[in-house]
Amino acid sequence: MIQVIGVRFRRAGKVYYFSPGDLEIEAGQNVIVETARGVEFGNVVLGNKTVEEEKVVQPLKPVIRIATDADEEQEQKNREKEKEAFKICQEKIAKHQLEMKLIDAEYTFDNNKVLFYFTADGRIDFRELVKDLASVFRTRIELRQIGVRDETKILGGIGICGRVLCCNSYLSDFAPVSIRMAKEQNLSLNPSKISGACGRLMCCLKNEQETYEYLNSRLPAVGDGVITSDGLRGEVHSVSVLRQMVKVVVNVEKDDKEIREYKVDELKFRPRRRKDKLQVEDAELEQLEELEQLEAESSAPAPRREDTKKEYSRKEAPRRENGKRENGRRENFRKENNRKEHPKKDFPRKGDREPRREDRQKEQGNDARTERTRKD
Repeated sequence: MIQVIGVRFRRAGKVYYFSPGDLEIEAGQNVIVETARGVEFGNVVLGNKTVEEEKVVQPLKPVIRIATDADEEQEQKNREKEKEAFKICQEKIAKHQLEMKLIDAEYTFDNNKVLFYFTADGRIDFRELVKDLASVFRTRIELRQIGVRDETKILGGIGICGRVLCCNSYLSDFAPVSIRMAKEQNLSLNPSKISGACGRLMCCLKNEQETYEYLNSRLPAVGDGVITSDGLRGEVHSVSVLRQMVKVVVNVEKDDKEIREYKVDELKFRPRRRKDKLQVEDAELEQLEELEQLEAESSAPAPRREDTKKEYSRKEAPRRENGKRENGRRENFRKENNRKEHPKKDFPRKGDREPRREDRQKEQGNDARTERTRKD
């Protein structure tokens, strides 16, 4: 067992573990710790806690000290310097005419490094920009490209629900989200209604997914045949997932039909695989496919160089084979034309053998007899 504390450096950021040593630290206090980026100022979200050694990455870096008033003043000064650095970097980006959007600037606590976060559509050659910034700030410069989800997490905003964005308020990691979750929760598949401020699928689709999966597993599908507690047979008209109520079209006397509502526990039905009956327009379907493709690209790793070469060779193999066939046809056509233009010339073919001596003598003797017969 080992004793750790949890420290967060940004609002709704990741929680990192450090060794408190002999210090008794409570949640809510500020501490000075050493990280891979240098000395940092962080907020404690988890006080002294004993955990198993397998659950943390060893070795743990120690806490330098609990933050003092002077440390908090230094952190406040760094926040003011970040605003000035942000303006200067924007001016330099405009000067170098780079197609990149600056999101945030951040100083380390010891002012040993300045980090600039930006977004761009592709790769950006910012070597000259880094040199220009280094000459201004006289410290180490790091430019880090981030995605649209990280951009929204840093900038924040208000969601369609009227509340602060989940990623900016409490989510420390982005959970994978898919279109299947929207189908399971019976939501509209209009991309404008299930997309967040970042343009990707809303993270909150994941929050109630497990509950909906459990509730849907207890309900029959629309169109299934059921037997009610009254002994009547009918067909499911509609279901209410959260209320666990089912509307059934039942057959009453004289072939009359009536819609009645029952609790799911009052029905007997045969569980079977649910069928998704969706009616989506072509335009919406294309937008949904684009959303799924963006989700896959953001989570999938970049292709290795060897894989790219293999794929290229697979695509080029049929072309090389076709080229060989075409060259063979051209060579046969050229030989055939030469035979037609020079009929007396004997062009040996592949597989032909040279005539034997006896065959040549017989042929000469036949020619001599033919000549004598003509003279007679």
